[in-house]
Amino acid sequence: LTGAGSSTDAHHPTAPAPDGHGAQRAVRAALDQAGWTPGDVDHINAHGTSTPLNDAMETTLISRLFPHRPPVTAPKGVTGHTLAAAGAIEAVATVLTLERSAVPPIANLDALPDAFPLDCVTKEPRHGRVDRALSHSFGFGGHNVVLAFQRA
Repeated sequence: LTGAGSSTDAHHPTAPAPDGHGAQRAVRAALDQAGWTPGDVDHINAHGTSTPLNDAMETTLISRLFPHRPPVTAPKGVTGHTLAAAGAIEAVATVLTLERSAVPPIANLDALPDAFPLDCVTKEPRHGRVDRALSHSFGFGGHNVVLAFQRA
């Protein structure tokens, strides 16, 4: 773990702020603490709830901060939304991605709509060295936590 960032935007009890600026503060804080620029990120483990509001916000955030389009995955298609445990599960999945040099696919996602300009990993794991990765966790009430992990 090389960096962590958190923020609260208190936009709504269950809906994220559509512009993603509260979540962006958490991403920027994690990058700053890790000493990284956005271009240093090789992979993003998205919060990815498969809800229209969260996915639109997170897509906006990722495409705005990471124009180099690092591979994105999200484990909730396999685990479901485990509420308070989601962040821990996402962090473990991110560390395993670094350790195994394989980004797991997003379950049940075959293709993205054109409105989602991300490099989401689908159907098969994507193999290749991943040295730096972010794990997003965006909770109810606008609580945002982002962890930065780097290969040892």
